[in-house]
Amino acid sequence: MTYLYPMNKFAIWVQAARPRTLPLSLSGIVMGLALSPSSGFSNPWIMLGCLLTTVLFQVLSNFANDLGDGIKGTDNAQRIGPERAVQSGKISVSSMKKAVVFLSFLSLLSAGLLLNAAVPNLTMKALIFYLILALLCVLAAITYTVGKKAYGYHGGGDLMVFLFFGGVAVLGTRHLFTPNFSVEEVLAAIAIGAWSTMVLNLNNLRDIDNDAEAQKKTMVVFLGLKNALRYHHILAILGSSCWVILVYKHSIETKNPFLLLALMPLLLFVKHTTQVMKIKEAKTFDPELKKVAMSTFLASVLFFGLSHL
Repeated sequence: MTYLYPMNKFAIWVQAARPRTLPLSLSGIVMGLALSPSSGFSNPWIMLGCLLTTVLFQVLSNFANDLGDGIKGTDNAQRIGPERAVQSGKISVSSMKKAVVFLSFLSLLSAGLLLNAAVPNLTMKALIFYLILALLCVLAAITYTVGKKAYGYHGGGDLMVFLFFGGVAVLGTRHLFTPNFSVEEVLAAIAIGAWSTMVLNLNNLRDIDNDAEAQKKTMVVFLGLKNALRYHHILAILGSSCWVILVYKHSIETKNPFLLLALMPLLLFVKHTTQVMKIKEAKTFDPELKKVAMSTFLASVLFFGLSHL
């Protein structure tokens, strides 16, 4: 039994890290690399640094979310989604606070090493900008649910997901390799940002009743169920439209017709939006959450891979 206990604790921490959220968080990075010179292979240390730093930021966000919602009582027995570590008592508030502090330090250390690898490609102004951006990423990860003015409790989660999963991930990654601006990177950022926001919207659709009771005013709580579903479809159309333009434009410019195969994941989004229209119980939104996240990741990986054909 003395051997099993540490393993059980390790499993609890892995569960609290929410591994299923990682592919979505990496989608924007993959797109940023795909649109970078040599698809990021010109400097593998920058590539690895982007991937590692993003994973650390995401785990930090997940730990902070578990902590904030656990303290506020939003995570409770009535919640439909997966059981959370602090709410269930598997991880104490004190331990989770220490983990958040440790992950914050680790994330900033990783970001610092990443920027050190990218120094030859950056001006002094760009370097300072990225340093500030790294601090903002940590701040945004923590204050989503932690604190009296947590933006996730005032409808700010959607905008932040759109900006960080889309703009910061795609544009931030690409410009570690080159200062040159590209319309394609904006299209990619909007597509990944919109699809990532769909995942958050599904999460909030699932928890609408519990969030409203806990005074967590998500965008879904503000809009109401019907308008939130319309909003969901607008995000799907926005992301898919930008994706079609991006894939077509890039395939023409690179003379790579095989890249058009990256449009295939759009069929999954069509199937998803059709399925969402039929949902009548909040708990049924949860399986759709994983489908959208994995479809987004699949689209980014396909684009990256097919770009080399």
